[in-house]
Amino acid sequence: MKYLHPLALPCLLTSSLLLVTPCSLSAQKTADTSDKVAYTYLKQLVSPTEGIGAREAGTDKEKQTASYIKAKFEKFGYRTIEQDFSFKSRKSEGESQNIIAELGDPTKPTIILAAHYDSTAMKSGSMGATDNGAGVAAMLAIAKALTTKIPKNYNIRFIAFGAEEIGLQGSNYYVSDLFKNNKLNNIAAMINFDTIAGGDNVYVHSAHITPYSRCKSENYSSDTSIRAALLTASINVLGEDNKYVIHPDYEGYPEGVTGSWSDHASFACAGIPIAYVESTNFAINGKDGFDGYSQSTAEQLWSCYDQKNASACDKKAEKNWGNIWHTKFDSLEQLNKIFPGRVEQQLSNNVKVLIELLADPDKYLQSK
Repeated sequence: MKYLHPLALPCLLTSSLLLVTPCSLSAQKTADTSDKVAYTYLKQLVSPTEGIGAREAGTDKEKQTASYIKAKFEKFGYRTIEQDFSFKSRKSEGESQNIIAELGDPTKPTIILAAHYDSTAMKSGSMGATDNGAGVAAMLAIAKALTTKIPKNYNIRFIAFGAEEIGLQGSNYYVSDLFKNNKLNNIAAMINFDTIAGGDNVYVHSAHITPYSRCKSENYSSDTSIRAALLTASINVLGEDNKYVIHPDYEGYPEGVTGSWSDHASFACAGIPIAYVESTNFAINGKDGFDGYSQSTAEQLWSCYDQKNASACDKKAEKNWGNIWHTKFDSLEQLNKIFPGRVEQQLSNNVKVLIELLADPDKYLQSK
């Protein structure tokens, strides 16, 4: 026999006017649980003592991570597929896999939320916490929450991409497979979670207005609709002070657009509207200008940071450039020392925003 939760009694016994408060509190408690579990997943993914640790493409650790992710999706009740592929880059070759999961009707307009699960720079001490354990952990927490919030008119598909760090191998393979099997038409949008926690600000981008040089077709999309939807959802959930940031105009990067260095690129090239969520700091004049590669002004991440000019004190001598990803600073131990509470809070915020959007896409998007 299942027993009623104590909070259910006032919901059942009070008048319709009075039941709003206790029932709402119960719903809020469920939402809070969903976003807080992401940090637990993050530790299980990236901690070398409590979890898996570094997960370089083609290694046993990457395979172990794929199994972990697949087991989570299956536990949540998702139909889950392991898509195997071979890769070959300038530096290495091997085998990897994408993990694909969904609950809804795949014939409906489909929104993809994706995050790569491999890491890099293990020899430098990176455990891939921000790049990209955070994205995977948040995606899993969102997937868990959406099992009871399946939207009516859209299908939500989750994909964990392998071998991103050596040339976007997993996402390239996945999109090529969509082309090959004529399954592109019902993909309404792709949301890329890559380095969503750790940096100074959390941004949402659309694809660059100029087609990426990697594109081989004429179907390129720089549509901003999914970026706009995420921005609105972030305002509704987090308020104006904590909403996603749209970066201003910089040379080479017009307002709100991003480059082709992550898994969204293949989808934009295929004509699919994308949004890319990342934590970084576009206001820093980094090694190659205002491109978002310097993630923070924190002094520990610089040889010497010039606050007045938002750049290195000595550009020729600077070695660190405010970078977290691909460095020794990309571990939970280091991040929590430098930014106490930041990673957990940013994870929580991202989970809340995506649950808001994906549970009711009709509120934010027009059906394709």
